[in-house]
Amino acid sequence: MALGTALQSLSRREQLNFLLTNRIPRRWATLFMGRFSHIRQPLIRRLSMYLWQLFAGDLQLHEARESRFESMHDCFIRKLKPGARPIDTAPEVVVSPCDGVVGAFGPIRGTRVFQAKGYPYELEELLGDGELADRYRNGVFATLRIKASMYHRFHAPDACRLGTVHYMSGDTWNVNPIALKRVERLFCRNERAVLELDLTGTGPLEPDAHLLLVAVAAILVASIRLHALPIPLNLRYAGRNRIPCNACYQRGEEMGYFEQGSTMLAFAARGLRLHPDLYEGREIRMGQPLFLRV
Repeated sequence: MALGTALQSLSRREQLNFLLTNRIPRRWATLFMGRFSHIRQPLIRRLSMYLWQLFAGDLQLHEARESRFESMHDCFIRKLKPGARPIDTAPEVVVSPCDGVVGAFGPIRGTRVFQAKGYPYELEELLGDGELADRYRNGVFATLRIKASMYHRFHAPDACRLGTVHYMSGDTWNVNPIALKRVERLFCRNERAVLELDLTGTGPLEPDAHLLLVAVAAILVASIRLHALPIPLNLRYAGRNRIPCNACYQRGEEMGYFEQGSTMLAFAARGLRLHPDLYEGREIRMGQPLFLRV
């Protein structure tokens, strides 16, 4: 009975969240919140964080490296205490790049992927590159939704090199489960950054093994920060869309962060399969196994 009541409460809160965030001018609301979240006035900070927790739930601030924040933005992008996210070191494992709730996952049907049951999208539309999409034909994928209350930084899933970043400006739909079941091809509509990773780990992968991460931004603070780039990728970005990069990372090394809750899509092809412990609705943490080497 208690579990059923909790699920009903969560469903009502997500319904309200969908109505509030998708029935307003999303772009203007996002630009406003981007500025508002940086305000360092104590009263505004306390009020905004109270409202944030009211809608987002437990922020789990006991894990944060800092105990006080000067603005809501500082809390959004908080770092964690050392050791808060142990990194699986098994050579056959490729780990989750972020905290998240596992959504749709499984095999890629040709180049077709599902954001939710009955809602397919094509990799070429998501990535803006037919040749890149074909590289992941008949591979596997996993959807990781980063809730607003979660840790928002993302890390290297294995030793890798970041070769190219392809930024695509777009809409800022909410990415909660209700929106994914109502808005077709939602991930293909939203602002996103495609990160092409060449895996360089020591496991038995082919020399040209690749992993693709697609960071999908969402309403209110649609902004993606990559440490390898000098400026943020957001609705004000006016630079080139395909950005060459040559940044190398070790497994678990921080790559960047979202400035609010959003979604990370992970696509794998040669030599990788999904970890058998995945299931829809599971909360996975950065550093836990996501893929296994075949």
